[in-house]
Amino acid sequence: MLSRLFPDRFVPVLLATILLASLLPVRGAAVPVAGGLSTAAIVFLFFLNGVRLPRDEVLHGIRNWKLQGSALAFCFGVMALLGLAAQAATAPVLPATLALGFLFLGILPSTVQSATAASSLAGGNVAASVVAAALLNLTGVAAAPLLFAALAGAEGAIHGQGALRIVAILLLPFIAGQLVQRWLRPWVLANRGLATVMDRTAIAIAVYVAFSAAVVAGIWGLLDGREIGIVFAAVAALLALSFGGAWALGGLLKLARADRITLLFSGAQKSIAVGAPLAATLFPPATAGMVLVPILVYHMAQLILSAWIAPVLARRQEV
Repeated sequence: MLSRLFPDRFVPVLLATILLASLLPVRGAAVPVAGGLSTAAIVFLFFLNGVRLPRDEVLHGIRNWKLQGSALAFCFGVMALLGLAAQAATAPVLPATLALGFLFLGILPSTVQSATAASSLAGGNVAASVVAAALLNLTGVAAAPLLFAALAGAEGAIHGQGALRIVAILLLPFIAGQLVQRWLRPWVLANRGLATVMDRTAIAIAVYVAFSAAVVAGIWGLLDGREIGIVFAAVAALLALSFGGAWALGGLLKLARADRITLLFSGAQKSIAVGAPLAATLFPPATAGMVLVPILVYHMAQLILSAWIAPVLARRQEV
C-alpha cells in the first residue's frame, strides 16, 4: 500500500522534512549554523550534479533537435507561462509570496533521475531522456534565475549580491563538477546508491532550513485550510495542463512514440533539486520557505502521477 501511495521513496522523506521543520524549526543561535550547513549542502549538491551530468552525451544527443528543442521550449516556455498564469490566478486569494511560488515552479528545469526512470518504465527513449535531463539542467542552472527575474518583475529582481550568490553557490560548483567529471564520474556511476543518498540529503537539508524559517515567521498562521486547498487545486490544474500539454505537443510534432514519452516526463516534471537551492539563494529564509510550497507539493504529486502513468503507457505499447 505504501509503495503504491509513495512510489518514490523521496516523497515520504520530503513529507518528514516538512513535519520536522514544523515541529522543531531552527531558532535563535542555531540559525546561522543551519544556514551555513544549508549553503554547504547546496554547494555540494551542485558540484555532484556537475559531476553526474554527462556533457559528452548532451553534445551527442543535441542532434535530435526536434525532441530536445521541444523539451526546452516546453520546460522553459510553456511551463513558465503556465506558472505565470497560476500566479495571476491565485494572487487575489493567496499571500503574494505563496502565489509567486507558482511562477518559481514554472521556470525550474526538469528532474534528472525521476524523469529518466519514468521514461524507461513507460517504454520511452532512455538515451534521449538522459540527454534531455542533462540539457535541461545545464540550461536551467543559468537560465532559470534570469527567466524568473524577467517574468516576476520587481518581485524577482536579482541584485548584485544575489547574482554573486548564484554564481558562487550554484554556477561555480557546477562548473567545477563538470571539470573534474572525467575522474569522479566513474566513481559516482559505480556508487549510484550512495550518490543518491548524498544528493537527497543535501536537498532535505536545504528544504528543512528554508521551511524552518517560514515556520518561525508564522507560515501556518498565515495559511488557513481554504488557502491550502487552493494551493492543492492549483497544483492539480498545473499537473493536468503540463502532462496533458506535453503529451499533446509530442502528438502535434508527430514524434515517435518513444520520443513522445520522453517529452512527456522531461517537459512536465520539475526539479526540487534545483528549486530548493535556488530559492535559498534568491530569497530571504522566511520568504524562501513560502515560495517553495507550490514546488514541494508539485514535486511530490508529479512523482506519484508519473509512477501511475508509466506502467499504463508501457502496457498500451505492448498491445
